[in-house]
Amino acid sequence: MRTKVLLLSTGAVLFAAAGCTPVDPGFGEAVRYDMAVQTVDPDPQYPADALQPGYHGEKAQKATERYRKGTVKAVNSGGNGGNGSNGGGASGVGGGNTPGS
Repeated sequence: MRTKVLLLSTGAVLFAAAGCTPVDPGFGEAVRYDMAVQTVDPDPQYPADALQPGYHGEKAQKATERYRKGTVKAVNSGGNGGNGSNGGGASGVGGGNTPGS
């Protein structure tokens, strides 16, 4: 009988202590932020001096024709001002495609 009372009282104390834990008011804020960032603006505002969407229709039409014919232009890898390396090199354990590298 004494062990039952001890277990019940210990359980009651733990249950009461769990109710005293503070609740973070910002809980779930990251999810709400991510959802807001991914929401599409139905009426976007563009600066007056910026190009508007669809401005280069003729350029897009020519690119589509080249794609269909299989004569696409080479992609310019950008210019980082260095030796042409864009990084991303693998080194260390598991860096290569060959066994043991």
